[in-house]
Amino acid sequence: MAAAVIPENEAERINALHEYKILGTKPEQTYDDITKIASAVCGTPIALLSLVDTDRQWFKSKVGVDVEETPRDWSFCAHAIHTSDPLIVPDATQDSRFNENPLVCGDPQIRLYAGFPLENSELLRVGTLCVIDRRPRQLTENECDVMKALARQVVAFLELRKKSINLIESFCSHKHGNRMISTCSYCRKAQDQNGDWMYLDKYLSQRTNLNFTHGICDTCIEQHFPEVLDAWRSEEESKNPQT
Repeated sequence: MAAAVIPENEAERINALHEYKILGTKPEQTYDDITKIASAVCGTPIALLSLVDTDRQWFKSKVGVDVEETPRDWSFCAHAIHTSDPLIVPDATQDSRFNENPLVCGDPQIRLYAGFPLENSELLRVGTLCVIDRRPRQLTENECDVMKALARQVVAFLELRKKSINLIESFCSHKHGNRMISTCSYCRKAQDQNGDWMYLDKYLSQRTNLNFTHGICDTCIEQHFPEVLDAWRSEEESKNPQT
């Protein structure tokens, strides 16, 4: 068995992976949908969203296996992150890099491996979206095209996650390094570094590029504008009279 060589840009690659702050997080429907689609489209019993960390590959989403991670030295995906192109291994028992791999000799009995790199805009590959079969075979051109598209979607979701985390952190950042927003327990106004109190939307507007629109939630309508709620209900009843 040949463990994958460490990429030359490993430090930058690991830093990019950790910026997503996703390792060890709970399953999410967004990513689970993608692995389910990959498994269904390619007709494989196993599909994985694998993130290659320093000494392990960790599965954010998985179909067909129960394990959460495996050692990096066993990882097919650690080989796949060396180029932007997919790594297709039709029969792992016939490939000298993998024929003695514990994942080939034992469960899950890998034969076909098809890994599609998760590559960000800086050409850093943090892992793969891969499908695995227990019998030797090839993927069709259409299956490869779908997998490439799904891998791009994974990266888009990861980038959105990073932007959301950065935005939340910016909300909690003050000029003097205090990463807390002080809010009133009663009126929910926020206090700035000068001690002035203001509504949270104004507070955030002064510190971010966010814009706000305003409405009234159902609970507040019920508590503060019961006559409006009664009028709406009467209008609905007139439109839909009971029979």
